Amino acid sequence: MKNLYAKKLGLAFTASAIAVAAFVAGCGKDDDGGEETTNPVMLKNYSATPALLLKKAGFESIEVFSLFSSEDKFEQSPNYIFGGSADGAGVVKNPDGSGYIMMVNNEDNYSVSRITLDNNFKPVKGEYALNSDGGQWRLCSGTMVTPAVHGFGPLYLSAGESAVEAQTHSLNPFTAGLQSNTVTQGFSHWSAENAVPLPKDAYTGKTVVLIGEDADDTSGGQLVLYVSNTVGDLNNGSQYMLKRTDNNQKETDIAVGTSYDVEFVKIENHKTLTGAQIQAMVDPLKAIKFGRVEDVDYRKGGGANSREIYFNVTGQAATVANADKSRTVFGRTYKLVMDVNDPTKGKMECILDGDNDNGPAKDFQNPDNICVTNNYVYIQEDSNTYGAETHDAYIYQYNIATKELKVVLELDHRRNDPKFGATAAKGNWEYGALVDISDVVGIPDTFTLSIQPHTWTGNAFKSPDGGTKRPSESQASQVVVLKGLPR
Repeated sequence: MKNLYAKKLGLAFTASAIAVAAFVAGCGKDDDGGEETTNPVMLKNYSATPALLLKKAGFESIEVFSLFSSEDKFEQSPNYIFGGSADGAGVVKNPDGSGYIMMVNNEDNYSVSRITLDNNFKPVKGEYALNSDGGQWRLCSGTMVTPAVHGFGPLYLSAGESAVEAQTHSLNPFTAGLQSNTVTQGFSHWSAENAVPLPKDAYTGKTVVLIGEDADDTSGGQLVLYVSNTVGDLNNGSQYMLKRTDNNQKETDIAVGTSYDVEFVKIENHKTLTGAQIQAMVDPLKAIKFGRVEDVDYRKGGGANSREIYFNVTGQAATVANADKSRTVFGRTYKLVMDVNDPTKGKMECILDGDNDNGPAKDFQNPDNICVTNNYVYIQEDSNTYGAETHDAYIYQYNIATKELKVVLELDHRRNDPKFGATAAKGNWEYGALVDISDVVGIPDTFTLSIQPHTWTGNAFKSPDGGTKRPSESQASQVVVLKGLPR
């Protein structure tokens, strides 16, 4: 968790054939060996850094592989250093058959890494697609967009936040080196956690994108909708904010388990407005003031599932704009079912409430990134600067059918190793994206997971991207692979 408008990333979705991905993994113990498949993807520990994860009871069968970290040297780019705060991510198969491309946001570096992996899924080269001069803002969650899933692309959307005038970048995953002119003008100005296009079967012939605004100021965070009547058009559509049809803007008036009629109300001439001007429209448009909307994802499986949306609101301290506790403090998870014919209408309910001491989410410590499969919602915790955190960050599994909530993974801080910051309090580390890559690599129930071990710092990791805006940034981070996480 950062200062005003700040937070962390990730999101996930599957893709087929020439496809893509973006989201989770881990285990605090080292897992030896690997499994060769006919792809010939070989899942194994390619990194010198142990996976900084612990498996929880009932999920011991998950295999965890440390893919790469900031202390690894890649054979084709020995001078490249992977930046800190790995957050949003996505994977796509290289069309020339030479392996895979992974895009990863290095959040606190304001940069995006482009990692080349061979056909075994071994990382062999790293470079920056954006450095801090191009990234401009803290870059949180990301989404890989592909023709197979979304009907357009491939492109990687990287959301900028931590400033009211921040914007979202659109990058070509197959372009080597630093990219320029990457800002997506049609999405306007938001302190955005993620920008998530819905699958092509959600609304045929349209481009529909959901954006979560990570803001904790007077106007709060918004759930934003972008709609174009042209597939793949990210510049000429209309933009909307979510509101209740009864005009109640107070988040905590949304009771758990109750369904509310909601609609997205249009922001007129949104492309001509500054971020500050857009925020000034929250009250006139009666938009819901959430306590920092974080990551957004849709249910997999196609058909009606593509219009079933889940999003996390991470929460904010009960001070300043939230002194009246009109917004969640420790976080909530919401479900939004969008109308089959009109994406501006739907029904919403809160399914998990971290402020309810007697509810299933009573242990929530600021849910941030989210990954939704056909059957489950995976909810990843952030760190915060308030409240008594009782555990290192969890990943929860919410069963959509039974509504059961289980803890799957916990970050392994390794406080006995001074390298990782032995004196840091619980909850200091957090997750980035959990991404389902099963269809990309051809191995069921396989995910990537970004890990942000914030107290792992050093001069060797200082300003690795060559940009000028974050010269003192010196965090390290890690990406792992999970095999056997149920979809």
